[in-house]
Parts: sequence; structure tokens; C-alpha cells
Amino acid sequence: MRVFLALSLPDPVRSRFTLLQVALPLPRRVPPENFHLTLAFLGDVGNAALDELDMALSGVSVPRFSLQPDSLGVFGGSRPRNIHVRFAPEPLLDRLAAKVARAARDCGIALESRRFVPHVTLARFNPEEADQLRLERAVAGIGPLGMPAFEVASFSLYRSHLRADGAEYDELARYPLG
Repeated sequence: MRVFLALSLPDPVRSRFTLLQVALPLPRRVPPENFHLTLAFLGDVGNAALDELDMALSGVSVPRFSLQPDSLGVFGGSRPRNIHVRFAPEPLLDRLAAKVARAARDCGIALESRRFVPHVTLARFNPEEADQLRLERAVAGIGPLGMPAFEVASFSLYRSHLRADGAEYDELARYPLG
């Protein structure tokens, strides 16, 4: 089963992120129902490891916290392939990401060794699909987002189904914070 751990977003935040998508020249937008902030991508995991992970994640303890959408970012440098919302630094988010990654590793799940960069993807595309100059101007024109912070009260384990028209996500379990 292809799975990941993430924060879901409240509907008002999804709506604001959808408005950002409309303001940008994006070739392939992520559907609003797929907006999430990935804490750890676990990849293909067997049922036995998922059961063990579920127990481990139930013991993860981090207080509730707020997240502040900050600005737009682009992954891919001079050949952009992803545009996303970045967040103001939040130590409790970093602590949560570290704890869920440790829980996964303790359950024998190998994780990629990427640095945790909290973001919500608005669009993915091949560099050839993007009008780089137009995209850069649009991102610069938006500047700081000025969106209100929102409370994070839980994180979830999701299953990812890859389809020809994009991924579909199912929440398998939710773990409260606090």
C-alpha cells in the first residue's frame, strides 16, 4: 500500500489556496481535495508494518499549534516543476515531522533522506509546460500571502492511489495532537 503522513487543511484554507491557483498561470493544478502538508512519504508499506506504525503513531505527543501560510515557492530552480505555498517557521511542526519520521523508521520503514520543507503543492508540471517568465512575474506579483493562521489539531495516515488523471487520497487513520 502506498502511504504518507500529512496534515489536512481546513476548508477555508483550501478555498484561499484555490483562489491562489486561479491567480497563477498553472498548467496542471492540484485538485483542492488533494491539498495537504506532507510530514513523511512512506512509499509502499505492508499491512504488518502499517499495524505497527499505527500503534507507534498513537503514542506521538506534540501540542496543538498554528500554521501561518507565508508565501509562494517554486521547486525546480530555473526549470520549475512545482509551485507551492510555504509556511512561516513553526518549531512544533518540525518536531511533529521528526517524531513521525522516527516512528516510521522504528517500525522498519525506510524513508527518503530529504530535508523536511513544509509546503502545500498547488501545481505540478513538466518544466516544458510552464511559461517560466510569466510564472515568475505572477509569483512576484502576489508577494506575501497575508492569510490568517490556522490551528493544527491532528495529523493523518493517507493511502495514495495513482491514476492516469492524478492521485487520489484516502485517509486511513487520524491522530490527535495535544
